[in-house]
Amino acid sequence: MAWKIDPTHSRVEFSVRHMMISNVRGHFDRFDGMVDFDPNDLTTLRVEVSIDPTSIDTREPQRDAHLRSNDFLGAEEHQKITFRSTGVEKAGDQNLRVRGDLTIRGITHPVVLDTEYAGIMTSPWGTTSAGFSAHTKINRKDWGVEWNQALETGGVLVGEAVKINIELELIKENETVAADTENAAS
Repeated sequence: MAWKIDPTHSRVEFSVRHMMISNVRGHFDRFDGMVDFDPNDLTTLRVEVSIDPTSIDTREPQRDAHLRSNDFLGAEEHQKITFRSTGVEKAGDQNLRVRGDLTIRGITHPVVLDTEYAGIMTSPWGTTSAGFSAHTKINRKDWGVEWNQALETGGVLVGEAVKINIELELIKENETVAADTENAAS
């Protein structure tokens, strides 16, 4: 059964170490995709997501411009970050390990998303929604994101490990027209 991502109730976030002592958090404002799964057999889950790298937001415009540049995401040349699932295995009652290919800057590597299925609900407007939370950690250098700056006291300005957190609310595909009306009201 096909589901569409509800962007007004979903979020793609990341965090990375700054100066080795704190975490900078950010998110992407624009993304879309399709999810297909049978609620009675979660191992049927298939996911395709596309993220607009120009929509990066860390609450600091100068940093966001640098992150869009060729030093990081190269957003002008590489206009999409994509994830496409390649397999799913159960990891408990409501938990899954979703394997897939993550493409950043035109470079693709396999990743595993530790995923929790939150269930299905019917909205007050009669649409059917499903929820998933997922997280993973990647090394940005694997995708050619190499820029850094050495600190005078030792260490570097930007950590290599990037934590990714995803919250998805999905709407059953044939109900998205009704959901658009719902989203305008809430």
